[in-house]
Amino acid sequence: MRASDVDRDRVAAILREHTAQGRITVEEFNERLEQVYQSKTYGELAKVTVDLPEVDLRAQPARVSAPSPAPAGLHSGMKGAWAAWASAVAVTSVIWLLTDFGGYFWPMWVAGPWGALLLVSTIFGGKK
Repeated sequence: MRASDVDRDRVAAILREHTAQGRITVEEFNERLEQVYQSKTYGELAKVTVDLPEVDLRAQPARVSAPSPAPAGLHSGMKGAWAAWASAVAVTSVIWLLTDFGGYFWPMWVAGPWGALLLVSTIFGGKK
């Protein structure tokens, strides 16, 4: 029967385990790994591990993925609130620049109170 890439990855994982346990050397591992990825059938894959302890190829995981770390930082709602604040401050500042540059900086009344509320929410609001 023809072997798939997943089957070859399983045998490669088995060889890595046997290398880690000291059953085969690194040089022998490299030679066998080359044979694994040239194999086309289950029979050819079995020849690579014939002198190693019995292993069921279908029972071994192809790859063990590391658990993904928990997302850090702000949750999406708070990120959206800060993005809206930044957009509003940018728009009002551009309007101020175009109409009254050098005069009273009225966009601070948009940026200040709203930014203060967001800052307090970010610091003391928790992760939910």
